[in-house]
Parts: sequence; C-alpha cells; structure tokens
Amino acid sequence: MMEKRRDPGRGSRKAALPATGLEGGMGGLVVVGAGMVGAGGVGGEGNSHGPRVTVLLREFENFENYVGDVARSFLHQRPELPFLAVSDTPPYPPLSLPEGARLLVLSPSPEQPPQAHRPEFHVQTEFVLLVPDGVELEQGRAVERLIRELEGEGGGPVRLVASPVLARSTVQCLHLRVSLREWTATYSTAASGTSGSVCTALRGDVVVLIRSEDLFNLSVPLGRPLLPSLFIQTSLHGWKVKLLESPCFSPSHRPLFSSAHNQWKADSHLKEATSRLMRNFGLKRLLLADGKEQWHGCGKETERCFGTVRDDTPEYLYLERWTPPCCLRALRETTKYVINILESSGVRYWLEGGSLLGAARHQDIIPWDYDVDLGIYLEDVPNCDYLKNLDSGSLVDANGYVWERAVEGDFYRVQYSEANHLHVDLWPFYPRNGVMTKDTWMEHKQDMEFPEHFLQPLVPMPFAGVTAYGPNNHRAFLELKFGEGVIENPQYPNPAKKRLDRSRL
Repeated sequence: MMEKRRDPGRGSRKAALPATGLEGGMGGLVVVGAGMVGAGGVGGEGNSHGPRVTVLLREFENFENYVGDVARSFLHQRPELPFLAVSDTPPYPPLSLPEGARLLVLSPSPEQPPQAHRPEFHVQTEFVLLVPDGVELEQGRAVERLIRELEGEGGGPVRLVASPVLARSTVQCLHLRVSLREWTATYSTAASGTSGSVCTALRGDVVVLIRSEDLFNLSVPLGRPLLPSLFIQTSLHGWKVKLLESPCFSPSHRPLFSSAHNQWKADSHLKEATSRLMRNFGLKRLLLADGKEQWHGCGKETERCFGTVRDDTPEYLYLERWTPPCCLRALRETTKYVINILESSGVRYWLEGGSLLGAARHQDIIPWDYDVDLGIYLEDVPNCDYLKNLDSGSLVDANGYVWERAVEGDFYRVQYSEANHLHVDLWPFYPRNGVMTKDTWMEHKQDMEFPEHFLQPLVPMPFAGVTAYGPNNHRAFLELKFGEGVIENPQYPNPAKKRLDRSRL
C-alpha cells in the first residue's frame, strides 16, 4: 500500500510492494527495493545509501533501437542507479537488457495484479531521469549536477531541469500556452537556449530530470510522444523547465535509424502517436512556433466533433469548453461557400440570430456556437439552382456540400459534407404589410417577425473572414429579438441548462 504523497519537493517514501510471483527478464517485472529519498539524505528514512534517481527510457521503436546500449552506458558509470525501459506492449523483437536494467510493460495482463503495470509502483527513488534512445552517459557526476540544479529551485515554478543531447539536434526553448476551452495548444519561441533559460516546453533531444512525485501526479505521466505529453500537462500546472548547457549528454548512435525506410516508419509512428495523444487530451489544433498548424479534429471526411444538440446546449459546454476550432473552421468554409453562391445567384440574404450577434461582437462566429443562420427572401429561391429543386430530394454538389430541405420545418440547410453535418441554415422570409414573416417558426424567442425596413437597405458586415450582409441597424434588430444590451452581455443559448461564467471571458 502506498503512503499518501507529501508536498512536492519535501520527499516521501513508498512502502515495499507485495511479492507478485513474477519472474524477471524481458516480459517480467522485478520491483526495485531502494527506498524513496527524503530531503535530508541520499537514501530513504534511516537509509543513507539508496539511489536517488531512476533512469527511465520511454521513447524507442521496436524494429530498431539502442535501449540495451543506453542501459549499459548508464550502468557502467552508475551501476547503483535503477534503469527502467517502459513500453506499451511487450517489444518484438525482445529487448536485450543488461543485468540491472528492467522492462516495464504498461498494457495490463489478466494474470497479473494491476500494480505490475503501473509505473509509480516501480520507481522507488526521489527523482526520475527521462532519457531518449541512443544517448550515453559519459560522466557519472552529470546526474548530480541536474539534481543540484533542481533542488536549488526550492520547489518554485521550475519543476524540471533538462540538458541537451549534443550533436543530434538543436534544442529549442519554447513558451507553451494550452487552452482546453479552445481545444488549442500554442507554441512560441522563447529564449535562444542559453544556459539557464527557463521556459514551459522544449523541442529537441534532451535528458529531463523531474521529481518522481511530480511526474506521477500528472494524469498521464508517461504518455507518448513523451515530451509533448509531459509539457502539455506541466504547463497546465504552471510548472517550468530550466534548460542547461551542461552537463551535456552524447548520442551513441547517429543517425538513430540505419535506413530511410526505418526513419519513415518512425516518423509515421510519431505522427500516429501525436494524433492519439491530442485526441486523448482533447486538443484539436496545434499552433507551432514556426507558424505552421496541425489539426487533430474533424474534417470533411469525418463526423463532426459533437453529437445531436439537446436544449440548444452542445455537449462541449458541459465540459467547460467552446466550439472545437476544427468545427469553427468548417463552419467558416461552409459560410463563405454558401454566401458566394447566394450572391452570384441573386438571392438576397442577411445574417440572422446568433450569427448576426457574432458579427456584432466578434466579426466572427460566436466562440461557442454550432451553426450559422442566414435569412433569405423566399421569392429569390427560384434564382438559385441549388435551392429551387430541393422539394424532390437533397443535392450533393461538386464540392461535396449537401443542400437539403430541413426535416424540422420549411427552411433549407447546407451541410459541410455527407459525413460532417456542420451546417448553415437558410431561413426563407417574405414581406407582408411591411413585416417580414415566414411559414415555419422554431421554439426560440428570437425567431419572430420584424419590420422589413431593417433590410432596406442591407449593409455589408465583416463575418467569419468574409464580407456578408446584415440588417441596416443591427443593434436595434438584435435588441428587438434578444433584448436590450444583448451585444454587451454574452450568454449561452439556454442559460437554464448551462450559464456562461463571464468572469472567465
């Protein structure tokens, strides 16, 4: 049974694990007996001789790796340090590990107890040294230098220290901002990498020292890819990493892979692991320091990121999140496409409802909205080839957009694709005695008749990256439909189900 963890930086210890009956070797697990280190010495309580650091190698490829060489290098210099290679599944071909090095397989086996696959039960030291494949330890004292640097921070915001692997790649010190609400991680360049640079993420080959207690208090302590997984989580905790110029570690093998084919396989595995990690963390968009973007959400060939909306409250609002950025991107693309067709067909339209509200507030879609609404003149429908024949069935156009008559009532819907149902709704109005009305009304208080003079004339408004048309007095129009002050007082569509915390805007 493990004791309750103490405050980070003050040390704690774990009780000895019960015997599991497992044999050591490639697929087996042997528990290290060294006690967790207290702040006052190198061993556990009453023990001044135990190791302080477990060396842990997480990132390696089964088809080609140097895990055995890395283990031999560290154990040659520091034979007392536990060395742990960690894999999701039993490696094939099996690893050839020297005496003193062990393999931990994270995937559970039905014949073994749960602690056999949980890394926190197999690290009995105060610190963990995370090392990449193909690195070697040339000077045993390098480990102590990293420990001194981390201890010198006194438990402040710097909770990790790192040292580069020389001659393999340039290490970048980065700022990382993670917005779970916006499903986005943003990297930007920090310091140039001088000794003692403090940042929130690193890119490149590095050796990282972290307190075991900090590591295993993360939700996913050994996710892959390791460094992105680690720094996404530590940045959310407000922790920082200090990058040192020395001590430096050297690559024992360069390049890491002996053929272009194996390098391609490794790159493919990295891409797959990154996508899996982003999905698990709920991150749909990565903005990289070089200005490039990576998307890990929905697209034209996939379903949208959320299901059927109930009570005007999409499921992501209950998670304290807003519309995924990939969904907003698809809505913007669909809006631009539909507006272009309406304008070229001579169909008069205007921004309606929440879309007009988004244009007034943000010149864009409301950050938590899930569709776009446009009003159109019913008498103009015959002008548009995509709309005029929808009574006989839906239409998939040459660009994959789906035009259909909505099943909910007498209006039209344009979906992003047959797979992805993010959409723009087109509401057909017609004038009667100077009032715009229509034949289908929804259960929304803002779905109401209004004077036609708001549309005479229509005026251009920036919206979602294009110039759209809106009512000539959009404030009066919105306050007629939503109430006074609606532009300045944002709220979720159904406050009875979920209210917006404006203090977090």
